Amino acid sequence: MEIASGITSHLLATCGEVFSVQIVPPGSIYVELKPLLLAAWLQSIAIKSLGNEEEVESPSGDQWQIAEIATRKIALDNSERLFAVQYTHARCCSLVLLAHREGLIQLKNIKNLLADTGENSQEQIPWLNHNYQMRLSHPAENHLIAELVKVVDNLEFPHVDSSVNWEKAALDLSQAFEVFWCRCRIWGNVKISSPNLAQARLGLVMATQSVLKFLLVNKLGIFAPLEL
Repeated sequence: MEIASGITSHLLATCGEVFSVQIVPPGSIYVELKPLLLAAWLQSIAIKSLGNEEEVESPSGDQWQIAEIATRKIALDNSERLFAVQYTHARCCSLVLLAHREGLIQLKNIKNLLADTGENSQEQIPWLNHNYQMRLSHPAENHLIAELVKVVDNLEFPHVDSSVNWEKAALDLSQAFEVFWCRCRIWGNVKISSPNLAQARLGLVMATQSVLKFLLVNKLGIFAPLEL
């Protein structure tokens, strides 16, 4: 407990504005990202594209038709697991576009979602409630957020690239999204009675789409389809 206390004091002194830290006997240390910082991070992932100047460009214009044909071949040439990741990405795109058409969220430009350029959303997603706590508290939501954090952490540190199984990372993220989608509703009563929760869940869909697309295109070298 004495050692844990010293470590905790150091964390609070250096990162107290970012983390909440708690000591649990006999000496465990629980570190949790504060809601305000987590919300800001999710917002950045949801509305902006991952990547840099080295990112592989997405197909545009007439290339979409060629890419769609290539996707069908990829689905045959690659394992079922990769196809499952592509399917999840396509589902995320469909959900975001549906939400835009129904006015639940507003996209700046549909082409931004398709081409991964600039910011996708023109609004602040209501991640936090009136008590400045995360609206997303369901275990399936927390698990999906944890998978997003793990993947983006690995992407941010190039020295771990060679040790990461990116196919497994994409599959784990895809499976976490499937569980989230099965257990956390967006439309129906949730959209009517809790529109802010529906928007927060859509923000999580957008964040997942952004990360999955980067993994498919840049790490796995295959097309990220908009629909299947």
